[in-house]
Amino acid sequence: MTWLEMLAVFGAGIAAGGINTVVGSGTLITFPVLLAFGLSPVTANVSNTIGLVPGSISGAIGYRRELAGQRARLVRLGSASLLGGTTGAVLLLVLPAEAFKTIVPVLIILALVLVVVQPRLARWVKRRREGDGAPAPAHGGPILLVTVFAAGVYGGYFGAAQGVLLLGLLGVFVHEDLQRLNAVKNVLALLVNGVSAAIFIAVAEVDWPVVALIAVGAIIGGQLGATVGRRLPPTALRAVIVVVGVIAVIRLLTS
Repeated sequence: MTWLEMLAVFGAGIAAGGINTVVGSGTLITFPVLLAFGLSPVTANVSNTIGLVPGSISGAIGYRRELAGQRARLVRLGSASLLGGTTGAVLLLVLPAEAFKTIVPVLIILALVLVVVQPRLARWVKRRREGDGAPAPAHGGPILLVTVFAAGVYGGYFGAAQGVLLLGLLGVFVHEDLQRLNAVKNVLALLVNGVSAAIFIAVAEVDWPVVALIAVGAIIGGQLGATVGRRLPPTALRAVIVVVGVIAVIRLLTS
């Protein structure tokens, strides 16, 4: 890569680390950048997943105060995320590369829809909380456990907007402050990305210079997201994510 390309990947890592901490769609920033610089879709996805793990750790640490008192919830839901992430990573490796190129545009479109409808989903969750006086399971019940597993499969295979999906699920099934749920979301996404990264390092083709650039950028972005990310205009942030996601879809369909 040229110096300008390296700088672009580093900047994308910062943006993705921050967005993952606040919203959960950072892959829609880094993945199109890696495709634009000539990486194959599978290698780009593998390298991106590994590179974003340090940023996920950084974001989870930034939300450590909100994690207080949620150990049992994290153990229960984290086990589902680990199993789902393992399943998704194995599917990525055993399915042919042509399947990835076919499936991922659909997944990106699904992720973009999730990003766009997130405000409406959040309002629906709020109305549900206000109108439902019935007690809810402390950790969401078996339906949440199954859907967190499914989100882990999705995240292990590709991962864009995994955080949006997780936060929506947590908001529906767990009666808890949204910032505390966001902290749980960050840990669950970290577990999915972490187990996927471990599998990819062992058996997949990895572009290590790209991993290093994204990792350093994502660490910085994770801290920025945890401290000042909540002040960003959400509409502008979603608009950027949608634009780069559409670029990714076009790039995949025309390559």
